[in-house]
Formats: sequence, C-alpha cells, structure tokens
Amino acid sequence: MSEVEAWLDETPGETRGAVARDGRFTHLLIHRDGTPPQHRLGAHVVGRVIERARGLDAAFVDLGCDGPPGFLPGKSGAVGERLDLEVTAEPREAKGPTLRRIGAGEGVPRLLSPGPTVRETLAALAPGVTPIEDAGAIRAVIEAGQEALTDHVAVPDLGLDVAVQRTRALIAVDLDLAADASRAARDRANRRGLQEAARLIGLKGWGGLVVVDLIGGAQDGDKIMTAARAAFDGPQVAFGPLSRFGLLQLSLPWSRTPVEEALRRGGVDLSAAIAGVRALRLALLEDRAAPRLTLVITPSVAAVAAPLVARLGPRAALRQDAVFAPDAHMVVEDRS
Repeated sequence: MSEVEAWLDETPGETRGAVARDGRFTHLLIHRDGTPPQHRLGAHVVGRVIERARGLDAAFVDLGCDGPPGFLPGKSGAVGERLDLEVTAEPREAKGPTLRRIGAGEGVPRLLSPGPTVRETLAALAPGVTPIEDAGAIRAVIEAGQEALTDHVAVPDLGLDVAVQRTRALIAVDLDLAADASRAARDRANRRGLQEAARLIGLKGWGGLVVVDLIGGAQDGDKIMTAARAAFDGPQVAFGPLSRFGLLQLSLPWSRTPVEEALRRGGVDLSAAIAGVRALRLALLEDRAAPRLTLVITPSVAAVAAPLVARLGPRAALRQDAVFAPDAHMVVEDRS
C-alpha cells in the first residue's frame, strides 16, 4: 500500500497545499488572495449570458466579477438569460472559467457558494491524512512548486529521462533511454515513463491533448494501453489508438489553473512579495528565540508586502533596500 503525505501552508497572500505519494509530489494547490471566488473550481454562481460564441455551441457568461467571462459549452443559454452554474474548470491563459449549467438562475450575477478550500481539497485527495502545517509544510510546498516548474524527470536506476512540455496545441512527452537497451529494459522504462509523465502533468495542473513518444518501435499495444490507463487514471481521460510511429495519444480534462499561471497571478511584485513573506514566515517558525526577524526587499515589492508582513505578528518586520533585485529577498535578525 502506498504512503500518502499532505502539507498545508497558509502564508499571508497565498495558501498552498501539496500531496505526495511514496515520496513523490502528485498535487500542488495554489489559492492566491485576490482571485475572484467565482473563478475557483467547484464554485456555485449565478451568471448572465452576454454573448453566444460564433461558430461554437457555447455562450459567454458574466459572473459578476473582474476577469474574463465564463464559458458555457452547449446550446443552452440565450443572451440575457440568468443561469444557475457550477465552475468545472478554472481560468487558463486568456480563457475564463468553464461552467456547467445546473438550472435557471435569478437576480444579478454573483457568487452563491465558494468552491472547496485548499484544506477541504487536501482532505478529498488524501482521505484520513492530517496535513502537516509546521515549517516542514513551507519547505514542502516550496519544493513542490519548484518541481512543478521543471520539464524533465530523471530516473537514474533505469537510465530514463522524461521530458514534458506544453505548447498551445498539446502536451508533448518524450521518453528517452539508451539506444542499446534490451526489449525488457525498454518495456520497464515505458511503464515508468508513463507514470512519471502522468505525475508531473498532474502536478503542473495541465490538461488537454497529450502525445507520448514511447521508447522503441513495434510496441505491444495491449501492454502499452494497460500501462497508460493505470498511469493516467481518471473518469474523463480519453485514449486514442497507438500509432505505427510509436506515439500514444490521450486527452486529459482541465480542472485547475496551471501552476505556472497561478504563480504569476497578480503580477511580478505580488509574486516576489509572497515569496519573501513565505521565507520570513519559515524563519519565524524555525527561530522562535529571535525577538524580531526582518524581511529585506526592494521598495516596489515592499509596498505590496507590507500588509502581508503585518499579518505575521509583532516578531515580523520589513525593510526596503533599493540595492536588491526585484525578485530577491533576505531575512535577517533585527537586533535594534
């Protein structure tokens, strides 16, 4: 039975949750302050149809908040109609959230109930597991964030390299192994490569068409499809046939905003401020003897960070230093 771990970090400005299975991160959740609650997965809203999408069986919907309108697939929804809706996929790129019609709605566009919190989502992803919330949680979510931004996974014991890259059209996965590897070694590497690709794509929060370039030719189609279905497990995952060129195609549902986009939300100053505040919070938890710890950052970022630092309590302080790069910070003990 696999071991499941969960972490929760509620740093001012941004809440993160992470889940790992057998020591490998599988999920990273990011809720950044200021994100409209109408855009979060599972939110229940009233929306007003503002436009039918030309060439598509879909409608654009005003949700009563800033940002792009929601997208409602299907023929239902005349312009001006009020609808009761659920968010089934969060915004990505310039696209608004995807919606599912529940029924007729009444009144102005508005939020009826928010989607699950990070804590609630962790409970669903890791049932029965109490999330760690101490300094270790901060280190874990930082590590998960760094891994989610990588595009390569190495498996040294198999000599396997897995590359995962997203384009506008699809997600490309390349599995690579030494050319002189045996058939048995290639089979093992393909199985493990599919597992690692599925894990990394899930950690990144990506969906859409996935094309996997498998190792070697003349694949055993049944074995590959069995391994792929085990790796990319989910009720809405659709698999295409294995091509004669050794390419596997499948489609994954979108659900959350991709991690790389979530980490840019609000602009570079906010992202830098949250990174600095998270580092300060970690230092405060690890050094409880210091009477006061100070976050040193550049002035433009300090203006954004000031209210967040204030939420950390009287031991937290902030100092501006114009010498610092916009994305740099330092935590020092205040001996004054």
